[in-house]
Amino acid sequence: MTDERKMEDTEMDQILSRKDEIVPSSGFTTFVMEAVRQEAAAPPPIAFPWKRALPGLLLAGVAIVAVIVGGVAIFVQVGRGSLAAHMPSAPAPLVVTGSQGGPVMWTGLALLIAFVSFKFSMRLAGGRS
Repeated sequence: MTDERKMEDTEMDQILSRKDEIVPSSGFTTFVMEAVRQEAAAPPPIAFPWKRALPGLLLAGVAIVAVIVGGVAIFVQVGRGSLAAHMPSAPAPLVVTGSQGGPVMWTGLALLIAFVSFKFSMRLAGGRS
């Protein structure tokens, strides 16, 4: 060890060996205790409603699995070359052109699905509808 290093160690030992009492600044204790009281009086955080979210999460998981399985099935059929034989040359029309009841039926069905979805979500949210 060099002399400078010994001197630094000796000075450090002297500084650390002092028995000076550390006194907090005025008002520090009061400030800390007030903060502790406020934290203790605060209401607990609201828990996440897992019971209400679980059905939606499960349904989303099932939908994702179904999409993945369907995609894999399509790739397997394309690999075999059998998908092209079963595909129609043009998509089938959703509405027969000679009837005007088709568009009304689809519009009514879409409105009914939207209404049921709205009512269900309002019931889950706890609102009145």
